[in-house]
Amino acid sequence: MADSADDRLRLLIERIERLEEEKKGISDDIKDVYAVAKATGYDVKVMRIIVRLRKMKPDDRREQKCVVETYKNALGID
Repeated sequence: MADSADDRLRLLIERIERLEEEKKGISDDIKDVYAVAKATGYDVKVMRIIVRLRKMKPDDRREQKCVVETYKNALGID
């Protein structure tokens, strides 16, 4: 029984390791895309903001925008 549990654990660990490698590869690919965007003249900082906003639900985006506007008004910005 211990061998079965040991094998299962080993397989799970190996799977995690493979996924971590894939994640690193994808992360490197994303960095490359941002580098191309920057070389093309795009503002990478703004692109990252847009990507983050697109991941959000519309209601969450509206709420965040409202809170940011409230803070800006409180600080006299714009």
